[in-house]
Amino acid sequence: MSGNPTGNPDGTPAAAPTGASAARAGRPANGPAVTRQEFDALFASVRTWGRWTAADRGSWNRVTAEHVRRATATVRDGTVVPMARPWDTRPGPDNARPALHHMTDLGDVQAPEPSVHKDFLAADYHGKSVTHLDALSHVAYRGQLFGGRAAREHVGAAGARFGAVSALGALVTRGVLVDLPSVLGVDWLEPGRAVHARDVVAAEEALGVAIGEGDAVLLRSGALRRRRELGPWNPDAASAGWHVDAVPLLAERAVALLGADGDSDVRPSPVEGLHSPVHALAVTAMGVPLLDNLDLEPLSAACAAAGRYAFLLVVAPLNVPGGTGSPVNPVAVL
Repeated sequence: MSGNPTGNPDGTPAAAPTGASAARAGRPANGPAVTRQEFDALFASVRTWGRWTAADRGSWNRVTAEHVRRATATVRDGTVVPMARPWDTRPGPDNARPALHHMTDLGDVQAPEPSVHKDFLAADYHGKSVTHLDALSHVAYRGQLFGGRAAREHVGAAGARFGAVSALGALVTRGVLVDLPSVLGVDWLEPGRAVHARDVVAAEEALGVAIGEGDAVLLRSGALRRRRELGPWNPDAASAGWHVDAVPLLAERAVALLGADGDSDVRPSPVEGLHSPVHALAVTAMGVPLLDNLDLEPLSAACAAAGRYAFLLVVAPLNVPGGTGSPVNPVAVL
């Protein structure tokens, strides 16, 4: 990997990615720790296997035409906020596999006119820099995909035969921004800080919004603001995100989608032997696709200006047969 491994553009180290206040208090910011046995019990308690006929759409089945109609009623002033991060072709601590962009036609004039310019795009997008959607084929736990299907039998070299992104289509629903830094009066959550169910309840009260069935819940930790001010770091080692103890509340609210300005999981993981436990709970147990690496800074500003944290959300992944996900540019409309 090239680039500056220390983080800041001037060569100085980025601020330590830890929950410093929690550490000083003698407790890990990503805790409490969860055993594998406790995790498996939680997995079983939130599992929705067998609930929907169109199983590879998972929780998107919750979003009916009536949900869409109600979501459109949240639009008041027509402010449109895209949430994709810029296509990142520069390597760094949080971009080990940079996206590709190069020109394939520079418009050399040939008869007949007009000349044209063409370019090529490619990305190994399941990482920490490309804004993307995780489909249900992306995550398996104990060898099983959502619904209990054997991963080895349903995902191969040609792609996924179950849970492909092409089965999802587009999602139009109500989005809810859980803007925790705004609630806490801080610029961002330090990497390694876990978000718990009690944080969700406090945010709902402070922001005047309640998460409901079929909603898309977007968690802002302020990671992009921190990166812009302090420089990049490796989010595989430390990132703010959901603790697994928040998942039962989200399951109870019957959400259709989860997204974040990270990849939803707090790291280090609080669950022994599992790097991405929220991925396993959301995608594999609950059938809830994930939006990773959103830029939620403009949406945070727009919601604060409007004084409301619910909006119309449109997510339209690429129609890739067999794909385990897709780069996306989700759009919020206030």
